[in-house]
This record gives sequence, structure tokens and C-alpha cells, in this order.
Amino acid sequence: MLGPGARSGISALPEVAWRRHARPQQCPARGARAPGVAMTSELDIFVGNTTLIDEDVYRLWLDGYSVTDAVALRVRSGILEQTGATAAVLQSDTMDHYRTFHMLERLLHAPPKLLHQLIFQIPPSRQALLIERYYAFDEAFVREVLGKKLSKGTKKDLDDISTKTGITLKSCRRQFDNFKRVFKVVEEMRGSLVDNIQQHFLLSDRLARDYAAIVFFANNRFETGKKKLQYLSFGDFAFCAELMIQNWTLGAVDSQMDDMDMDLDKEFLQDLKELKVLVADKDLLDLHKSLVCTALRGKLGVFSEMEANFKNLSRGLVNVAAKLTHNKDVRDLFVDLVEKFVEPCRSDHWPLSDVRFFLNQYSASVHSLDGFRLVAQHVCLCPGVCPSHPPVSPPFPHSVRRPAER
Repeated sequence: MLGPGARSGISALPEVAWRRHARPQQCPARGARAPGVAMTSELDIFVGNTTLIDEDVYRLWLDGYSVTDAVALRVRSGILEQTGATAAVLQSDTMDHYRTFHMLERLLHAPPKLLHQLIFQIPPSRQALLIERYYAFDEAFVREVLGKKLSKGTKKDLDDISTKTGITLKSCRRQFDNFKRVFKVVEEMRGSLVDNIQQHFLLSDRLARDYAAIVFFANNRFETGKKKLQYLSFGDFAFCAELMIQNWTLGAVDSQMDDMDMDLDKEFLQDLKELKVLVADKDLLDLHKSLVCTALRGKLGVFSEMEANFKNLSRGLVNVAAKLTHNKDVRDLFVDLVEKFVEPCRSDHWPLSDVRFFLNQYSASVHSLDGFRLVAQHVCLCPGVCPSHPPVSPPFPHSVRRPAER
């Protein structure tokens, strides 16, 4: 008896061989002894129980194509000429694959079950491929839902998203359901968000980090859909999410606590209000400006523009930070950063290197201000650009690329 996935179609050609031929055979005619010739058929077949996975068909299934559309696309790819198969065999092979994928799907919803089940004999490398590709997503799709609540209301918009992005509705639903499933599993868990995702969904490190960003943005409801944010890619937001998880969440701020990567630390956000003294105290503002300008003189191509606009840039950054005690302002964080910092820098044509130099020095100089040193030990406006944090790319001078990946 053939097990699930055992086939004799196109994809099984290397393992299933058949031949049919005529063989003369002596047989007596009715009522006579005269010899006759009869045609007999022989079928040689080899059957294995390994579930065969055609990666191209799997991709078509994941992309939401029907069997009919998938067959048409396979015909266009030239597979009939390559294999010598008939259209009927191709149709049967595609349907057989689709049945297998439908049976596997319930296991892919909880990937550890795929590893421990005994029905489908699938090598570990193939299991990893099935899981990774099932949870992969289209950047065009994730940009449409990033930061939105993963609820029925958002799911109702998938028709419009499908039309806008050109991604099939079925694929949009799969990706949305994957985001929601991961969110539901890890939302109440303690520990590293990335580690929890990897443990429960067996994703690669890179894909788990992407899902951590999606979960983090959905939980905090950051606005990413405004027109002025459209130039930013998912990679840009994921890069920021990783930094915020590392520096702004409860687990990052309090080393005595178990990591809690989903929520921003409320006490930390409250402490950010202390930064207002940087712009409210005129003497402190002037001294801060003097320290930054002295350190950057001759090092910035836009030094004169920075010097002339320093107070406005400083007020913009500090005011964005000081308002983060309110949920609405948390949601508008990226909109406010673009309006208050990115757009002024862009209008003066700041290069990326100058933005990085400025933010590093802006944060480092705070530690030299009398009366502000104690606050500076506990508050950091720009995690990743002050001496106590590793240097990172600045917030959106243009589309930020991930280190070592883009």
C-alpha cells in the first residue's frame, strides 16, 4: 500500500520506472490447435515511502495558485518537453503534490509536530525547508500590515492588500495567519522574543528576528503606514525594532528581570522626560551646542547647517522622547522622528556619515554637562549612539540597510 506522498508521477520519475511492451505468446484458437498471438503488458514499478517534495510546486502552492493555474505555469516552464510527460500526468502530479501539502499544513502550524510525526517520511533538511518557506513572507505584504493589530478587522482588509500588492488573497491569508499564530504563542512568554520564536517554530535566526520585529510592532501598534514613511522598507523597521528590544524593553533596562521583549519599559519612558532640561534650560542648551560644535568642527561636510539648526534638531529629538509616556505618541514615534529630525536633515542634504557623527557626539556630549551627568547615567535618548551602547546607524537619514545583509 502506498503511503502519503508516495507517487509515480513526474516528480517520482527517478524512483519509479515503468515499461510496457508486447510479447508474442502462443495460445490455441477456440476449437482449434492453430497458434495465435496475444498481447500482454508488463509493469515494473519500484515504490518507496519517502515523501517527495517538489520545491517548485511547493512555491506555487504557497503563492496561492490553484491546481489549474499551477499546471499552466508548469507547462509554460517547459516541464513537458524536459520530462516527456503528458499533460494528464502533469495534472495528476500537481494534484498529488497539493494533496500532500494540504495534509502537511496542519503540522506546519506547529512545526515541532512535523519533526516528531511518523506518517510522512521526510528527511530533516526537507523538513527545515518546508517550515522556513511556509513562514517566509513577502515584504510588500508585511509593509501593509506592520504595526497593525492582528485582528479580524485587519484580516478584512486583505482583499484590498491583495489587489494593491499583486499577491494572491490565499497567500495573504497564509502570511497574516502566520503572523497572528506566532504572536499568540509568544505574547505571554518570558525570555528572549527571538529565542521563544525559534524554540516554538523552528525558524532560522534571521527569520525569527524578522518575526520578533513583526510581533514587537504589532504589540506596540507603531504607525508605519503614513505616506511620509513609505520610503522605509521592512528591513529598516526591523533594524529599529531589534535596537529597541535590546535597549528600551523591561528586560533590557533591568538586568535583574527576566527578559520581557514585548513591552516598552514604562519607567524608562517616564525617565526620558528628564531630557527636557536639555532644551528648557537656555544655558544648558548653549553649552551642549558648544560642546557638539567644538567636537565636530572640521569633521562634518554640513557643519554650518548643523550649527545653524542645532537648537531645532535638539528640541525635535528631546520633545519626541519626552512625549513617549502617552500611548498615541508611542504609536507615532517614527512619524515624529521623520518630521522632527529626518526631514530637516534631508532638506539640508546631510550624508549618512554626518548624521552618524552628529548623533554620536550629541549623545556623548551630554555626559560632560554639569548638573546632567546623573540623569545621563540612567537615560539615553538614542540607544546605540551613546558611549554605553554600541554604535548603530542613525534614524532614517535615508533607507537604512541592515549590517552585513544588504
